[in-house]
Amino acid sequence: MTTRDLYADITNTLVALIEADPGHLQLPWRRSGLPLSMPINAVTGNAYNGINIVSLWIASEARSYTSPLWATFKQWQSINAQVRKGEKASLVIFYKEFETAADPDSDDDGKRRVARASYVFNAAQVDGYAQPEAAPLGSPIERMATADRFVTATGARIRFGGDHAYYRPSTDEIVLPPEEAFFDTLTMTRSEAFYATELHECIHWSGAASRLNRQFGKRFGDAAYAFEELVAELGSAFLCADLAISNAPRADHAQYLASWLAVLKQDKRALFHAAAKASEAVTYLRGLQP
Repeated sequence: MTTRDLYADITNTLVALIEADPGHLQLPWRRSGLPLSMPINAVTGNAYNGINIVSLWIASEARSYTSPLWATFKQWQSINAQVRKGEKASLVIFYKEFETAADPDSDDDGKRRVARASYVFNAAQVDGYAQPEAAPLGSPIERMATADRFVTATGARIRFGGDHAYYRPSTDEIVLPPEEAFFDTLTMTRSEAFYATELHECIHWSGAASRLNRQFGKRFGDAAYAFEELVAELGSAFLCADLAISNAPRADHAQYLASWLAVLKQDKRALFHAAAKASEAVTYLRGLQP
């Protein structure tokens, strides 16, 4: 499989993920220094999915919850924990399946799904529950030699500090949060999250005027910033595959891309145009390798 085909496959996979679950415009896990993780039911151990992930992340952001554990009032009671009086529940949606008479003249199998609302509480809202100890902050990122060599060879200047990741054109440097700010999710280890973020910013770095001089002109206008984010996240996904940081496109990338695609919804080809620019950026960075 050629590199071009690989990148096309990654892009198409991400499109399918976005179409299956377009996510939400807000990205609360990027606006807060709190260590948010994928939400999990405290009793069943099952992960919440779809829009419930975003909904519970937003609730966590708004109320400063750091625990990823949630359960209904009755579920907390079943493990001898009690929701405190006056605590506000968060809404989640689940689907209940039932069967009706199948239509013999079609592919209809008779199965139907109906959305049902449920209300859950975070572990921070209950008494009588001993939360599992979190991994200690400050533990080092497990380094990936291939990725480190790749980033070093680009010559990009990287500084650590603060709680945001960004490329600063005025000083031509990449700024990343300290290693302890990165955390595991159900689909990414801390190391994978760190490298995906670092590579995202390297793609931004490649677009500087002295390098690829990436500009989008009148086609995107006020949405040019959003388009650059699409380029950077696709480029990160491509490089994660190239450098064996991850072996498949992840929902993490799709959720991020979906948020910006909503801004660019007038242009249905935006993601594929961004993929071409991302591929160009990756080629440029690979050209800086020894």
